[in-house]
Amino acid sequence: MKVFLFVKKAAAKILIYASLLLAAFIALVPVASCVITAFKPDEEYAATNVMELPAVWKSFSPSLAWIKEAFANFITAWQRADMLLAFRNTAIILFFVLLGSIMTGSMLAYVLSRFKFPGNGLIRSLFLFASLLPGIAMQVSLYRIMYELDFINTLYGYIIMQMGTDVISIYIFIQFFENISTSLDESAIMDGCTYFGVFFRILFPLLKPAIVTVLILKGVGTYNEYYAASLYLQDKTKYITVATCLYKFTGPLGNQYNLICAGLLITLLPALVIFILCQKQIYGGLTLGAVKG
Repeated sequence: MKVFLFVKKAAAKILIYASLLLAAFIALVPVASCVITAFKPDEEYAATNVMELPAVWKSFSPSLAWIKEAFANFITAWQRADMLLAFRNTAIILFFVLLGSIMTGSMLAYVLSRFKFPGNGLIRSLFLFASLLPGIAMQVSLYRIMYELDFINTLYGYIIMQMGTDVISIYIFIQFFENISTSLDESAIMDGCTYFGVFFRILFPLLKPAIVTVLILKGVGTYNEYYAASLYLQDKTKYITVATCLYKFTGPLGNQYNLICAGLLITLLPALVIFILCQKQIYGGLTLGAVKG
């Protein structure tokens, strides 16, 4: 009996670790392929398979000429895709979208969670219904609205649209407000504090875990957003973003995947640096968000 239990536990552990190794392999192979492809010139990429190591790696030498040759695709991608402009536009969009989403989402959640009025439940239900609708199904109406407001091909119009489509952040803030005691509001009001004072001085600082969670979810979604950026920011000479700038390397005669991979790695660097520097706050925000929810 003991032998049977031992074999059963060993088989279960082997199955678990094998599954984890398989999942890691599936996740890492595309990344490894992208890194390898990014260091291959056009001729080598066309003549070799995607997992064959670049020739420049095999001829490594600590010299300026080798560095220039190895990172030629990165330099070309940066210049031809105008990635400096793309990063600037994306930074502007991220700043205002995140600021607007946090302020409007937290204020609306404050009203819905702290004030009981006719239609409160209806508004919550409508927000829930809106979150269930597929975004692609509303693009015709949304495009018409953007056209009538003259928001197409403008950075501020795209920013306003991105701020107005985040229902998930509202529910995250509502969940946090419902776990904060109303006695804080009542004692502050008794001391002469206004509702705005209660929100900004007392409740808003307590929303740090929720704010971190919203920053992560909304920030990643906005940074990677391609469809709406491509549809509404039509002037690709001025309004390119990080997600749309690499489209220049695609065409009817073929795609330059080595340059696309090089540009993709460049776009990953800011997110990787932010994650490394702020991983404690990121993990803390997500963990506390799960507990509060």
